[in-house]
Amino acid sequence: MVKKVLDTRDKKIKVNLDKLLNKREKAMKAGETANSDLLGILMESNFREIQEHQNNKNIGMSVKDVIEECKLFYLASQETTSVLLVWTMVLLSEHPNWQARAREEVLQVFGNKKPEADGLNHLKIVTMIFHEVLTLYPLVEMLARAIYKDTQVGDMCFPAGVQVVLPTILVHHDHEIWGDDAKEFNPERFAEGVLKVTKNQVSFFPFGWGPRVCIGQNFAMMEAKIALAMILHHFSFELSPSYAHAPFSILTMQPQYGAHLILRGLQC
Repeated sequence: MVKKVLDTRDKKIKVNLDKLLNKREKAMKAGETANSDLLGILMESNFREIQEHQNNKNIGMSVKDVIEECKLFYLASQETTSVLLVWTMVLLSEHPNWQARAREEVLQVFGNKKPEADGLNHLKIVTMIFHEVLTLYPLVEMLARAIYKDTQVGDMCFPAGVQVVLPTILVHHDHEIWGDDAKEFNPERFAEGVLKVTKNQVSFFPFGWGPRVCIGQNFAMMEAKIALAMILHHFSFELSPSYAHAPFSILTMQPQYGAHLILRGLQC
């Protein structure tokens, strides 16, 4: 079932991206200025590289390569950040005291102004909340890593060619690591930072770990903080009676039946 959904989704994404790329490519060949978004910059750079090395077919990215990059942009940025925000709003709806504390902090830091980069570093409560959400609902439930050469890790030997799967969600929910309330919403556990609560163990890795840690980790957190700060500033929210809690993994951890929320505008 999951494979069928993924295949259908992948085909739709490829068709839509192919149409978009063809349109952009025709515009560039006609001498029109490329859009100043990430895709436009990528295509313009690639087009210029190919033009400068016309005799070398190994230079430049194919349409297929560009499509894969676009899928990565979407999965590694928009979808992961949006899923983080969805679970955050669900949990803050279930725990209105934390929603109120987060809103109070946002108003103290930014007042009636739009969120700006320097102020984001002062959102301690918001950061604690995001860390707790990523503990309870990691963006991906497991990480897979390929072994390219025989590797010794402690008493374990991993031969080349095997894959190691790290069960993020099991580690994040481990009572021996996080305590008896491992599966309960308790942002206070992060009051003194990640290293303190994990006791310097690699037991919190929502964005991976080590040299393969997600390159967009800091950007994703900044983006999520800005979005949540703006939502908290303008709205209060609660779960709709129609909401059905059903975490479901399909590339990312999502609410299977959607997140039905009721938003009410605030007079700020």
